[in-house]
Amino acid sequence: MQASTARAGFVVSKAVGNAVVRNRVRRRLRHLVRPLLGELPDGAMLVVRALPASAGASYATLGTDLAAAVASAQKPRRPR
Repeated sequence: MQASTARAGFVVSKAVGNAVVRNRVRRRLRHLVRPLLGELPDGAMLVVRALPASAGASYATLGTDLAAAVASAQKPRRPR
């Protein structure tokens, strides 16, 4: 059985803006996530939640924040 590839989902609420703004943010995030999926383990699921500030953020800022969040999520955690 072959392992499945990583997948991503997006949560962009009405707090981000109207439908045009939400769709623009979702398109930008989808484009930025695509290359990062290859770095995730097979079968991983990534959920990206856009905050209201993402509506006014530049493409470069979204990319930097997203890459930092994915890198942080991949770090090993300390045992409790």
